[in-house]
Amino acid sequence: MDYLLQLAADPAAWVALVTLVAMEVVLGIDNLIFISILTNKLPEQFRSKARRIGIGLALIMRLVLLGTVAIIVTLTTPVFSVFGHPFSWRDMILIAGGLFLVWKATKEIHHNVEHPAEGDLFEAGASKVGIGFASAIAQIIMLDLVFSIDSIITAVGMTEHIPIMVIAVLAAVTVMLLAADPLAKFIEANPTVVMLALGFLIMIGMTLIAEGFGAHVPKGYIYAAMAFSAGVEALNMLSRRRRPSSGGRH
Repeated sequence: MDYLLQLAADPAAWVALVTLVAMEVVLGIDNLIFISILTNKLPEQFRSKARRIGIGLALIMRLVLLGTVAIIVTLTTPVFSVFGHPFSWRDMILIAGGLFLVWKATKEIHHNVEHPAEGDLFEAGASKVGIGFASAIAQIIMLDLVFSIDSIITAVGMTEHIPIMVIAVLAAVTVMLLAADPLAKFIEANPTVVMLALGFLIMIGMTLIAEGFGAHVPKGYIYAAMAFSAGVEALNMLSRRRRPSSGGRH
């Protein structure tokens, strides 16, 4: 209790908390986009449940990883080298997660381009629903692990206080829970946004691969590009909505 009171009275701790909460929320956007796109492929009655399970698992993973910070820190220690370039467990996890994201997003883009009228990838039959739901949860768990490790390593690099990390993680996951259904419904209602979001996933995947190979890509550039693209798409959507009404006036 004395430790928490001292922490609450420290201005630097409050600055670290606000900064880390903002960083964790931003990092959660990647996770949330993937969950939204993937769960939209399920029958409608299973989507919200899958999102809650996926985000709940993300919270559990982050809290478990926070309890093993000493082990998480060692993930950045090189374990082998290729042509003189060292690779750590974190690097390998980021590369594997990045490759999975690129593969999954490319597969979804191909499906949307080649079979735009087919609808969901998972059929509504009872056996198919079970397979689809389990497959979706398994893929969410895999990406949750990658994003969680990246999130916790980022948190460890910004502060040494575990309570601050826990509060930041709880705040980020709460935002994800509140935004999950509205974001997924918005993506489903706007097919062009699906393509944009899949493009984001490819960019995020390539960034994870680059970081796994030791090329640091400032997150600000990535999210600035995403914000710019989203802004352009918002203008396109506004233009499409106004075009029929303006045409009807003549």
